[in-house]
Amino acid sequence: MIYPSPTQNIGMQAKAESTVAAKANAGDSSASRTLWGDAFGRLKKNKLAIIAAVWIIFIILIAITADLWVPQTLGDPTATAANMAESSRLAPSLEHPFGTDTLGRDVLSRVIYGARISLTVGVVATGISTILGLIMGAIAAYYGGIWDTIIMRLADIFLAFPYTLFVVAMIAVIGNGIQNVFIAIGILGWPSIARVFRSAILSVKENDYVDAARAMGASDVRIVARHIFPNSVASIVVYATMNIGGAILTESALSFLGMGVVPPNPSWGTLIQDGQQYLQTEPWLMILPGLAILSTVLAFTLLGDGLRDALDVKMKDA
Repeated sequence: MIYPSPTQNIGMQAKAESTVAAKANAGDSSASRTLWGDAFGRLKKNKLAIIAAVWIIFIILIAITADLWVPQTLGDPTATAANMAESSRLAPSLEHPFGTDTLGRDVLSRVIYGARISLTVGVVATGISTILGLIMGAIAAYYGGIWDTIIMRLADIFLAFPYTLFVVAMIAVIGNGIQNVFIAIGILGWPSIARVFRSAILSVKENDYVDAARAMGASDVRIVARHIFPNSVASIVVYATMNIGGAILTESALSFLGMGVVPPNPSWGTLIQDGQQYLQTEPWLMILPGLAILSTVLAFTLLGDGLRDALDVKMKDA
């Protein structure tokens, strides 16, 4: 019997160790690849989505830190200027980059505080509509039958009315105020999210792992929360991100109509309303808040579009 030499033994051992290490590295690499990790990698390649995300983060930081520097540098956004006659409707300058309004208040400070209100409305109202939509969509898709029919027909009734007109009618009933804006936009926004979530659940609820969980005696709530929801959440993240921009636009429309934020609290919609009568003489009073709305809503739309492409498992890395 011929035995390998010590040199051959060392070579074979080194080769085996390198093979095991290569397999381990491959295993670690495959284990570290997740849906969200791959999605983040694809999202970073989308320049428009990254620019949109940076802009949203910038707006959020400015709105959060406004109390620390805005009143000292630009003035109180709600207080009428002491020398109103001299400070009224001043053109943009170094002292007032966005000019002043009819009461001598700095427009930039009001735009910044208006961002705080608009972002809060967008996030809170979208959160309300998303929670309601998830619950209704889950019940309709998972149980089906009469529950599916009732919830989807109810959604059809809500969607049959023009959305903005429906919100205006609800605000007219429950009254003005930021809290009522949350409620109106949030409650009336659930049908579209319920439809999206219902479709996502229907595509995954018949998979083998769901049948296995059901066969092992898992409760309906556990099956939906632990098995169906994680595999359907991608579409909800995309839709909710885009919905924030829509909620901001709706709040601005309500405030423009005098049915949203109560003065003297600043809102982008009220700023446009205040400046519309001076569009020909002092256009910055209306244009600059309008640009704030346009850029923010567009940023959420572009980010949502980027998230949709990033979370699509069929997308391949370029």
